[in-house]
Amino acid sequence: MKLNLHINRLKEMEDQVEIVERKGLGHPDTICDLIVDYLSIRLSQIYKKKFGTIPHFNIDKALLAAGSAEYKFGGGKIISPMKFYIGDRATYKVGKKKINLNKVIKGEIYKFLKSKLRFLNRKNFIVYNEIKPGSSSLQDIFKRKAKILPSNDTSALVGYAPLTTLETIVLKVEQFLNSLALKKRHPEVGEDIKIMGRREGKKYYLTIAIAFVDRFIKNEDDYFSKKAKVEEEINKFIAKNFQVSLKIVLNTLDRRGAGVDGCYLCVTGTCADSGDSGQVGRGNRANGLIPLNRVAGSEAAAGKNCVSHVGKIYNLLSFKLADEIYRKTGKKTTVWLVSQIGQPVDQPALVSIGIEKINLADRKKAEKIVKQNFSQMNHFINLLITGKYRVV
Repeated sequence: MKLNLHINRLKEMEDQVEIVERKGLGHPDTICDLIVDYLSIRLSQIYKKKFGTIPHFNIDKALLAAGSAEYKFGGGKIISPMKFYIGDRATYKVGKKKINLNKVIKGEIYKFLKSKLRFLNRKNFIVYNEIKPGSSSLQDIFKRKAKILPSNDTSALVGYAPLTTLETIVLKVEQFLNSLALKKRHPEVGEDIKIMGRREGKKYYLTIAIAFVDRFIKNEDDYFSKKAKVEEEINKFIAKNFQVSLKIVLNTLDRRGAGVDGCYLCVTGTCADSGDSGQVGRGNRANGLIPLNRVAGSEAAAGKNCVSHVGKIYNLLSFKLADEIYRKTGKKTTVWLVSQIGQPVDQPALVSIGIEKINLADRKKAEKIVKQNFSQMNHFINLLITGKYRVV
């Protein structure tokens, strides 16, 4: 048995081996994350317009149950639709003013699908709204007239900067494959793309899975021909943008001679139409990656409210702080933020910063950046509401 085995001291191992994953736009987990994140932004905007304030809500619980489909060269069909269940808590009325939350939720979800996922619609993607009013204690947080609301959870979040070369490659390759420009050249490339990247020393490897839309594939030969052309596109993109030794493999489960069964196909651009289900929080971190060499928190950012839930606020802020400190110091930075429920979100229980080869000047720059950001918390929250910062 031949194994690709690395055994080193921990620090040497971190230097020699790196692993990074990204679940792309149409991956079932990412669909869940992006829908609820979009909803949290839109609901904040709609609440503010309707009620003049943003009342209690958290819509970060969602499940996408896979449907069933019959794949066929030239175009298959959906046998049973995908089912999207969204739950948790939100506000239906403030005083005498009410909002048709069910209509808003479903309308905004289908608006998102239309803008991001070409082949998902009301017929093949059924939305089930299970959102209920929140608990009185959490609703009470929003009745307090403080300029900065109290945190509605005790959480620990972490962000870092800069991205490594491998992290950047994994992120950019998926975004390239899901770009409008590539879809025009290769409409057969579905949105469901997953990339597993690894670095062994100075050698880089990408294992890529792309669900090909069956209506654009004539037969088995056409599938393998188009797959080869997409692989060529990826290699050209990498050669143009990165100076690394990199090998890619694409759809490694494929098997010539097996017809439809030997090809990775889908009807709607996502394997959720038949192959796999999805759930919020099982996919990418707030910066769009699953980096196995990095420290990580367990709190999902997607779907949480923008004004009091640190699961969203601190998740995105930790990456923002790390990036600003890195840009000022030129050194690798990691930022940990800890909240305490009931304390104002601009008063964290702990801010911990790690800077590579830190000196006194770095400490002063980092301290200034942190104090400035927390003193401008309302501005950052407003940017969250407008969608300036969001999960990617």
